[in-house]
Amino acid sequence: MKEFSVKWISSKQPRKQRKYRYNAPMHVRQRLVSAHLEKMLRKEYGKRSLTVRKGDEVRIMTGQFRGTRGKVSRVDMKALKVYVENAKMKKVSGQEVEVAIDPSNIMITKLNFDDKRRRKFIIRKGKKQETKETGGKAKGK
Repeated sequence: MKEFSVKWISSKQPRKQRKYRYNAPMHVRQRLVSAHLEKMLRKEYGKRSLTVRKGDEVRIMTGQFRGTRGKVSRVDMKALKVYVENAKMKKVSGQEVEVAIDPSNIMITKLNFDDKRRRKFIIRKGKKQETKETGGKAKGK
């Protein structure tokens, strides 16, 4: 039996949703670790959401750490979780550890542009969005 299919569209069944996420390849997982952008960033880049990267500044929107702001210290692609510097919990031993947060529960407030390709990607994708809004045709299509 195949573990992952590109042709699979969707299903209401939770077991199939879980199977899709657990067996997804890295290029699909990258999309699954995306979060909404703040309103100002949305206007600036013409996109509603982007994939979360290490170094992005985020605000936690729901859960125990609601309202907490901080930098993303790491992104766990296997578990599809994000770790924020200011969202920490004390273990029974007294050690402080960062809490795993679902990317759907955070909002990106500032983007990290250490990778030059990321800026190019955002600008390229944002321009396609603008042409759709103005009614013009996108290049190459």
